[in-house]
Amino acid sequence: MSHFRKITMKAALGTFAAGLVLCSLSINESHAQELKPLADFPKQTITIVSPFPPGGGNDKISRLLAAELAPIVGQPVVVENRGGAGGNLGTSSVARAKPDGYTILTSQTSIIGVNPALYVNAGFKPKQDFEPLSQLTSAPVVFVVRADSPYKTMNDYIADARAKPDTLTFATPGNGTLSHLTTSRMATQEKLQLTHIPYKGAGPAVTDLMGGQVAMVVTSPSSVEGLVASGKLRVIASTNSDLLGVFKGVPTLADQGIKDMNVTDWYGVFVPKATPADRVSYLETAIRKAMASAEMKMKVNQSGSQVIASPRADFIKTVDKEIADWGAVVKAAGLKVD
Repeated sequence: MSHFRKITMKAALGTFAAGLVLCSLSINESHAQELKPLADFPKQTITIVSPFPPGGGNDKISRLLAAELAPIVGQPVVVENRGGAGGNLGTSSVARAKPDGYTILTSQTSIIGVNPALYVNAGFKPKQDFEPLSQLTSAPVVFVVRADSPYKTMNDYIADARAKPDTLTFATPGNGTLSHLTTSRMATQEKLQLTHIPYKGAGPAVTDLMGGQVAMVVTSPSSVEGLVASGKLRVIASTNSDLLGVFKGVPTLADQGIKDMNVTDWYGVFVPKATPADRVSYLETAIRKAMASAEMKMKVNQSGSQVIASPRADFIKTVDKEIADWGAVVKAAGLKVD
C-alpha cells in the first residue's frame, strides 16, 4: 500500500456543527421549463467528465445522466473517467476545457467544498472556474463492511478500535473527501485512533474491502448499492435517516449513540466559466428534465439517493454555502495535503 498518503489531524474538527445538513433533501417540484432548442447547440457529442475511476457513485450518476440526457439533446452523451488526487485531476481538466457546453463536470461536496481548502494546489477555484448547473442528488454517507465481518454495528467497530489503537483501518475515496472528514470527526469525538487508507475513488476502495485489505469503507450509498443488495457487503451505519432502497432501515450513527454526525452528500453538474449563457440555460433545463424522468428517479432511489434536480439559482447558493462551511472545517482542523 505504498501509494497511500496519510494526513495529520492537527486539531479536532471543532466547527463541524451539530446536525449539519449540507443540502436540501427534497426535489424542487417546479418542473424544469420547456426545453427550447438552440440554433447552434448541440451539434456534436457531449462529454460528461467523472473525476473518479469507474465503479463509484460519481461514475454511476454520470452514466445514468448520460443515458437520460442523450435523447433529450439529440446528440450522443459519453462519460469519461479522469480519476486522481481526490477528484482534482479530472476537475482541473474541465476547468481548462473549452467553454462551449460540450464538456460537463459531475462533481460533489468533497471536490467543490473541501478540496480547494485542503490541497495546497487543487488545480482549480470553484467560483472562478465553473458555472453550476444543477444539484442532481443528495444522500447520507454510509459505513460498510464485508458480509463476513465480525462488525455487526458501528459500536462493534468502535469497541475493536479502542482495543487495538492505530490498528483498525477505514478506507475512503480519497484524502479530504466527505467520507474522510466525517470519519475523522467521529474518531476525534469518540477518542479513537484509526488508520485512514485513502484511495483514488470508491471503486478501488471497495475492491480492497472485498479482498480483506481494509476493515471498513466509508462512501456514498450509490457506490456500494449492488454489493449490499447481493449480500456481499453489510451497512453498519449511516450519517442520517434519509435512506432508500436496500439501505432503508440501516441504523444511523445517532441511533447508536454517536451524536452530531448528521451529514449529507450531494452530486451536481458544472460547466467551465465563460460558457455562453444560452448554452448554460439550455443544459440546466435539459439536465433537470433528465433527472425528473420516472426511470431516473427509480434508479437513483434504488441506489439510496434522493433526486434533487435543483434550479441553477438554488444550486449556486448551495455551492457558495458548501465552500464557506467546509473551508472553515478544514481550517479549524489544520488539515493540509501537498
